[in-house]
Amino acid sequence: MHIPENYLSPSTCAVLGAAMLPVWGIAIKNVKKEIKKEKLPFIGICAAFSFLGMMFNIPLPGGTTGHAVGGTLIAILLGPHAACLALSVALLIQALFFGDGGIIAFGANCFNMAFLLPYAGYYVYRLIKSKFNSAKGEMFAAGIGSFVGINLAAFAAAIEFGIQPMLFTNELGQALYCPYPLSISIPAMMVGHLTLFGLAEVIFTVALLAFLKKTSPELLREEGKISFKFAYVAVIAFILFCPLGLLATGTAWGEWDPKDLAELDFMGKPLGYVPQGMTTGFSLDVLFPDYAISGLPEWFAYILSAIIGTAILVILFKLTAYFAKNKQEAACMSLC
Repeated sequence: MHIPENYLSPSTCAVLGAAMLPVWGIAIKNVKKEIKKEKLPFIGICAAFSFLGMMFNIPLPGGTTGHAVGGTLIAILLGPHAACLALSVALLIQALFFGDGGIIAFGANCFNMAFLLPYAGYYVYRLIKSKFNSAKGEMFAAGIGSFVGINLAAFAAAIEFGIQPMLFTNELGQALYCPYPLSISIPAMMVGHLTLFGLAEVIFTVALLAFLKKTSPELLREEGKISFKFAYVAVIAFILFCPLGLLATGTAWGEWDPKDLAELDFMGKPLGYVPQGMTTGFSLDVLFPDYAISGLPEWFAYILSAIIGTAILVILFKLTAYFAKNKQEAACMSLC
């Protein structure tokens, strides 16, 4: 579901990026009010959950792969505003360091996965949970919410891909960006997400939520001393097992290498050309492309990439908590 560089037009990316600006502003404002300073590092841990979950690729017949995102899980644990920020930062780290999703397409990816997914998933969860008064009912609500959230995000991505050949073509009528219309993009995206990838999101959400409720119930409450010990245990386990994601061959729909597009057949015959916008658009040389590190075995580089990404996310939010605490203490001292 990560939209790569140059698959959407710059104007499409600009519109979706602009749409995210007020969302981020509202999210930051609400997180400042709703999340205790002591709990801010948990946003980084949750961002790491999502980052690692997106490294577990799952194969679908036909060579397509997909993954869980965990947006609804984070929204249940911390609220949708914190989930929006956690996912946005995780997506930024993926794009900047690993080339997973484009920099120009960052706003579009955030719109789909950091806005639509967690907010929709959370409010569906809240609606269904209100009808039940049991732990099983809560888990059922979390599963349905996560399924709705990831499929709404996938549907939005499918529309963004599918409108490109309608709006942006050259003088020969060839698409400048993603060349496949809505009649292809929507079924191609939704078949996998309504089945295996949606199920993966449900399992990821329900399993981690049940684990944290059992081992660290204080993380779901506002009172009591907060311990992140078992959350770190889960993160470490994800890091150690993340190379399982390498077993999935192929790539996700809409995340191909542009040079392979001419040979791809989704319309009864090979496309026959590479869209011009993909060959002349923006590109960024990242440090660890596709979570690979030159000279290292693929599985080891995958683990090392997981460690690097997780460390960056955790440290960023720990620093945020540190500066927020110091700012609060300075304000108290000035008042005294």
